[in-house]
Amino acid sequence: MNDAARKIQRVYLTLTLGNTVAASFIWGINTLFLLDAGLSNLEAFAANAFFTAGMVLFEVPTGVIADGWGRRVSFLLGTVTLAASTYLYYVLWQISAPFWMWAVVSVLLGLGFTFFSGAVEAWLVDALRYSGYEGGLESVLGRGQMVSGVAMLVGSVAGGVIAQATNLGLPFLLRVIVLVAMFAVAFALMHDVGFTPERSTHPLRATRTVLSASIENGLKNPPVRYVMLAAPFSAGVGIYVFYALQPYLLDLFGDPKAYSIAGLAAAIVAGSQVLGGWLAPHARQLFHKRTSVLILGGVVGGVILLILGVTRVFWVALLLLAVWGVVGSAAMPVRQAYVNDMIPSKQRATVLSFDSLMGSSGGVVVQPLLGRSADLYGYPASLAIAGIIELISVPFLFASRKQGATADRANAPTDAASDEPKL
Repeated sequence: MNDAARKIQRVYLTLTLGNTVAASFIWGINTLFLLDAGLSNLEAFAANAFFTAGMVLFEVPTGVIADGWGRRVSFLLGTVTLAASTYLYYVLWQISAPFWMWAVVSVLLGLGFTFFSGAVEAWLVDALRYSGYEGGLESVLGRGQMVSGVAMLVGSVAGGVIAQATNLGLPFLLRVIVLVAMFAVAFALMHDVGFTPERSTHPLRATRTVLSASIENGLKNPPVRYVMLAAPFSAGVGIYVFYALQPYLLDLFGDPKAYSIAGLAAAIVAGSQVLGGWLAPHARQLFHKRTSVLILGGVVGGVILLILGVTRVFWVALLLLAVWGVVGSAAMPVRQAYVNDMIPSKQRATVLSFDSLMGSSGGVVVQPLLGRSADLYGYPASLAIAGIIELISVPFLFASRKQGATADRANAPTDAASDEPKL
């Protein structure tokens, strides 16, 4: 990695650090916050479903902004939108607002995150290629995940402790403050390089054009299509499990007011992200094909959730949670590298946003479904059902593998003596 590429990587890691710290202040307490506001389990997870519905609705339009107006513009709009909608969440909690208000603001939260999804990753990949970096993307994306894990560790623990010492609303205000600071940081450091936005005076026409191109390079590209079709099952489950673990672990712990335990659950996932990010490039060196890593991750993750559904021991659940987080985190950079190596730069942000849309669409259905199952049968049963749903993603990954895409073997490990792939 040359000096220019290192500079790009530093900016990427800085943006990842700040954004994740801001977001994670509430990750450990979000479900408890919604329940404290008077929502039922069904309504709390339905609010989360409206958040993912917002991501589904706005992924492509914000992807067009990223590809048509610049990834920097998209990032800046994201900080402003997310800060404003987070503050509205705090206001709704104060006034014990009816559910329909939570639904509306949850959609706006989803809009805020769609400005980030696709844009930051596309900015990184194009800037690295422009700088002359020709190495595997797993190492850079893995470092980003490690930084994200450290930030999540700090933010989630701090959010849980602060909530227990003060109230459940203060972490939301802290998120707003950090997001405002990130606007200033991105304005100064983030500049589009290796990519020239194509601005259009006809937004609807531009949306149709870019959407068509993203479908052509996404759903109509078989190896990409099958990875995208797996996303609704794996991503939808991942969102539910992360938030369901808060009340689930509190129930196992035996103290519904121990908010720091909810923060600890998020922190363990964060620590798993750090370890998983470090393992990602090493895991890649063990397999000839990237899809081998993805398939193994899907199978192991689903089985762990099935086991979580039957355990009643708090510390066993924490251990399983840590393993679940490591497995998923190690597979994620490999998945990102696999998809990025199969899509063109011009539509990169939009295709990545479309990929995120597929995952979010699963969350729209899976979250209220599993939330309702938690109301009827309890959280352990809902986690077991989540494990079954995640396993449904595995056949799609096998289908992607069968396409024989060049990206599946890109930067594959070789034996020093024979120059043949290890596995």
